[in-house]
Amino acid sequence: MLTIPTLQIADIELPAGMERLRELAYDLWWSWSPAATRLFTWIDPDHWRRYHNPVELLINVEPHHWQRLLSDPEFVQAYETVINELDAYHTRERWWSRHAQALRGPVAYFSMEFGLHESLGVYSGGLGVLAGDHAKAASDLGIPMVGVSLLYRSGYFRQTVDADGFQQHIYPDYDFARLPVLPVQSPAGGVLTVPVDLPGRIVQAAVWKAQVGNVPVLMLDTDVPLNDPADRPITGSLYVRGREMRLCQEIVLGVGGVRALRALDVTPAVWHMNEGHVAFLGLERARERVLQGEGLGDALKAVAQNAVFTTHTPVPAGNEQFDLGLVQRYLGPWIQEVGCDPEAALSLGAEGGNFNLTVLAIRLSTRVNAVSKLHGEVSSAMWRHLWPDAPPNPVSAITNGVHTETWVGPEMRALYAKHLRPDWESHLLDPELWARVSEIPDADVWAAHRSQKERLIRFVRERVRTQTARHGRSPDELRELERLFDPRALTIGFARRFATYKRAVLALSDLDRLRRLLSSAERPVQMIFAGKAHPADRAGQDLIRRLFLLTQDEFRGKIVFLEDYDMEVGRMLVQGSDVWLNTPRRPQEASGTSGMKSPVNGGVNLSILDGWWVEGYRGDNGWAIGSDAVLPDAAAQDAADAASLYQLLEEQVVPTFFEKDPDGVRRRWVRIMKSSIESVVLPFSAHRMVRDYAETTYLPAATARNGMA
Repeated sequence: MLTIPTLQIADIELPAGMERLRELAYDLWWSWSPAATRLFTWIDPDHWRRYHNPVELLINVEPHHWQRLLSDPEFVQAYETVINELDAYHTRERWWSRHAQALRGPVAYFSMEFGLHESLGVYSGGLGVLAGDHAKAASDLGIPMVGVSLLYRSGYFRQTVDADGFQQHIYPDYDFARLPVLPVQSPAGGVLTVPVDLPGRIVQAAVWKAQVGNVPVLMLDTDVPLNDPADRPITGSLYVRGREMRLCQEIVLGVGGVRALRALDVTPAVWHMNEGHVAFLGLERARERVLQGEGLGDALKAVAQNAVFTTHTPVPAGNEQFDLGLVQRYLGPWIQEVGCDPEAALSLGAEGGNFNLTVLAIRLSTRVNAVSKLHGEVSSAMWRHLWPDAPPNPVSAITNGVHTETWVGPEMRALYAKHLRPDWESHLLDPELWARVSEIPDADVWAAHRSQKERLIRFVRERVRTQTARHGRSPDELRELERLFDPRALTIGFARRFATYKRAVLALSDLDRLRRLLSSAERPVQMIFAGKAHPADRAGQDLIRRLFLLTQDEFRGKIVFLEDYDMEVGRMLVQGSDVWLNTPRRPQEASGTSGMKSPVNGGVNLSILDGWWVEGYRGDNGWAIGSDAVLPDAAAQDAADAASLYQLLEEQVVPTFFEKDPDGVRRRWVRIMKSSIESVVLPFSAHRMVRDYAETTYLPAATARNGMA
């Protein structure tokens, strides 16, 4: 495991015998360990339920409270068990040691955001959660890796929705000393800072570390006294609206990230660019080689040899681009140092009259992959012109996966331990394990999922009560929420960014048909929506308002919108929903990972044939909305897909869910649940994804460069 020295800053006082709680709190392994989270809950249930943050929890524990805990032998035993599990996790044999040769250095995985846990709110959604799952799976498999990102003082925005349905944006001011991150210690002592050249000045970035099992994730922070007050907010908020500030962020991440690794004497064997936001790292690596005497052309070719680039979206807004004049000004220091003509420098990312970071990343790497097979085809068509010989499929595909242990619910986890094998989590890539799902008694599968669904409904009631109280509803109206939602009803979940192409309100396009579906007393149906629209996305915010107002009117009690979507909300929804709904406009969903998280919890997908579902759907494990045809008229496509969605719900999904055998068991539905589990969990796990990266990109890239930096 790569060891990064850190400094302790939190005021945590622990009693004798409990000293390793500090180590546990700063190792995000706890976030996918049920035993560890139970231990933190035991220490202070109210605090844990509110914050889910072990560092802040330990800071706030009073000495007399420890006396009570230490007098409980069961608590002491639970502590010792968790510490033993932590040690066993870090020392066990791993896939990498058994199946792959060692790299001559770690994989440096750069990403604009990492979604590791809701207590560390420096992520916005899919890209960051995917990066977090990638780091967790790399840790599980033993692949040497170091993550690099930014530490945002205000994170991504927190969302509330007012009584009129308008999304409000709240930007927290995080106290990093109370989060599960630590400042990195420089070789000379003190906090490590690295310089980043910007026009007319040098900005310093402090380096922090989040430990994710065996994988350290370095995070850069410009909010330090060394910087001019105008530069300190560069790492203030994730995905700021201002284009120049966004460019500053991406230069700090790319350039500063490389310099942080150099300062720590870390020499990566492979550089993995997770989306184009981080592409400036290639220019920094080329600058290093030029200063060592290499020509710029050779330097650019050399850094590309062990660089891997993953593109995540075919949507134009997701492929970062900037005004050429702005980029030329910010590349001024680089251009001067490497002795490059400004036009030649801009040509590295020139596309359509702008400077495109996806283009820059493609040109500074030799292995480019999309995140699903269909996305690979779409991306190849989009970017084929960037390859001199225009090959038919220059962009390969490594389909995304999810970190199973992060997303599986407690009852389903226990079900697998009982019926498959006690250590099933360590055998995720064993096909025979999942083939045995069909042998689990139907009643047991349904009971485990039903228990998680009841927990989701309790969670929904509590969240809606809080939202509704803020809107000034009466005590009697708040009491009515104790009966909100029916555990017997078919529960449909939908949670993701409210970008317009994801068509969050497709299910609301025919209110008459929807009304009939949701009003049946014999076959009740209910829907839960969650998601944020970017503060600059007015169209997405309008969709939220339209949906929210319906939840306050005739569909009150049948549809809810949960505000402030984060990893906790996502976990609850995928663990308890019967059906996972996904309705993007094909082929704009590169992969989509939320639907991969539902099956391990007994959920069933109802999705457009886009992204990963093209590969996952097989006829017996869920439903495909519409066809794989793409109509030239978007309105006609929406109408056709909506008609298919309603027909599937009316004729297949709802009738199948409520069909019971004489013994009261939903055998047809459970058969679909089992098929969903058996066909999705292994092939769409992050373990499979990271294994594919290791075998098809990391090892070949490292071999091509012979491990050179």
